[in-house]
Amino acid sequence: MWKTPAERCFMWIGGFRPSELLKLLVNQLEPLTEQQLAGIYNLQQSSHQAEDALSQGMEALQQSLAETLANGSPATEGSSGDVANYMGQMAMAMGKLGTLEGFLRQADNLRQQTLQQMHRILTTRQSARALLAISEYFSRLRALSSLWLARPREQ
Repeated sequence: MWKTPAERCFMWIGGFRPSELLKLLVNQLEPLTEQQLAGIYNLQQSSHQAEDALSQGMEALQQSLAETLANGSPATEGSSGDVANYMGQMAMAMGKLGTLEGFLRQADNLRQQTLQQMHRILTTRQSARALLAISEYFSRLRALSSLWLARPREQ
């Protein structure tokens, strides 16, 4: 989908998953045949299982990253042992961020695969309507975000 890496990351963290997208689309694509409904249901179930596995891995990694950053003492001037410990912690944390990036790539792949499978289930016309519905959804979400940012705030 046409989003920046940061937007895709926040979509996943915020709970927007391919299985949720499928739920939204089913109502937009009627009439669907029994075979299409069964295909979408199966796709939704397999997507949900993959999402759960990714989310559990990401949660464990985020917890591990938080623990890595919280452990140890801050680097202080003149203490080479503390500086070396600090640098070691940062190196471990960087490695974990790299792993987190890998999880986000897997999430992107899952979104892409779900859309490709959906395209195989739907007719050409239904696929076009699905893409339009997705575009409209994100347009409204972006408009809502703009309204939220522009709202008057109490100080």
